[in-house]
Amino acid sequence: INIAAASPGGGLTRPMGELSSLFLKTVVNVIEQLFLHTFFLSVKITESRLDLEDLDLYATSREQRFRIFASLEFEGQLYMTPYDFIQSVTSDAPKCAKKWRSLSKQELNQILIETPPVWKGSSKLFRNLREKGLISYTEYLFLLCILTKPHAGFKIAFNMFDTDGNEMVDKKEFLVLQEIFRKKNEKRERKGDEEKRIMLLCFLKLLQVLKTDGKDLVPRSYWDTLRRSTSQALFSDLAERADDISSLLSDTTLLVHFFGKKGKAELNFDDFYRFMDNLQTEVLEIEFLSYSNGMNTISEEDFAHILLRYTNVENTSSYLENVHCRIPEEKGITFDEFRSFFQFLNNLEDFAIAMQMYNFANRSIGQDEFKRAVYVATGLKLSAHLVNTVFKIFDVDRDDQLSYKEFIGIMKDRLNRGFRVRILILCLF
Repeated sequence: INIAAASPGGGLTRPMGELSSLFLKTVVNVIEQLFLHTFFLSVKITESRLDLEDLDLYATSREQRFRIFASLEFEGQLYMTPYDFIQSVTSDAPKCAKKWRSLSKQELNQILIETPPVWKGSSKLFRNLREKGLISYTEYLFLLCILTKPHAGFKIAFNMFDTDGNEMVDKKEFLVLQEIFRKKNEKRERKGDEEKRIMLLCFLKLLQVLKTDGKDLVPRSYWDTLRRSTSQALFSDLAERADDISSLLSDTTLLVHFFGKKGKAELNFDDFYRFMDNLQTEVLEIEFLSYSNGMNTISEEDFAHILLRYTNVENTSSYLENVHCRIPEEKGITFDEFRSFFQFLNNLEDFAIAMQMYNFANRSIGQDEFKRAVYVATGLKLSAHLVNTVFKIFDVDRDDQLSYKEFIGIMKDRLNRGFRVRILILCLF
């Protein structure tokens, strides 16, 4: 597809317009699978075509969960508090029935005044704010995506927001991407939106190919020119409406945290990275502390409970029995081990490729091979005790080997924290 041929107004050239519907879907499917490990939630594929009805079901499930946990209302719009969000990703249901509380303009302003700037962020931000914050639905989708992103994908996520390529993200750019989030969750996609998504995915592929973490593969001027022209083609119509979008939306805790009370501050990559890393750490800390009872470790059985949560496993008792019988002497899992394992899960698609090679050869994988495959695929070193515990949990046939089916399929469900659907869903950073 000729990206450079896109018109400045966001339209497509004649060749793109003449592509058949079937071919468009094929292109989308191919590119989506190329971006599986970075831009897509890890969900089970049972159909080769993109089914828009499944998109409807997916969006509805997210919207329903947002409504269940949201507790604030302002000018007809529902909002979560930071505490609501933490509950939504660490609990199956709210601890008590939620009643939407209407905020006055004065109450909203007071909440925003007390919002800390991004440079004061920490891994306790959401816990410190508790009820003193507002999170919109589109921000909720954005935060959910952060939870499953590997650290290697943070830079690509930032570049997705930075549409003008100046290494900074301003409020207008952030709102443009939020508008895309909203459009992705509308009940029906228009044909033009479908074509734009193809263009966007191709742009992301170029971004990944042409730019690496520390080395540009093409002259900087060429990269900047390509990026600016492509971004203009993709986002120009939305960018033109960014001021209108801003006027229609109320400021939220996230917007003030990122861009200041006047909305004039800009977000750099270091602050963006720190925010994403802190959010992942905070959610993991909350899950860990809910089982540790003030101790420095959780039991291997509790670790199994956490791993099996939000999965399709119907009979979890057999897995827990594995732990009880095969690890008679409890050593415990530290938070560092716990966190490293979930960082590994966020890189699961890379690791799955290595596991698939063993699967193609009709071979299971031993503990040493597992550790080596994790390190090669993700750069993470898992402790011997942690790997042994994982094997004791998932090695159903007790042959001291782990098969693709025994581990990967179950963990893909775990990554989605309860949002299980049949197709790939794009996380449009």
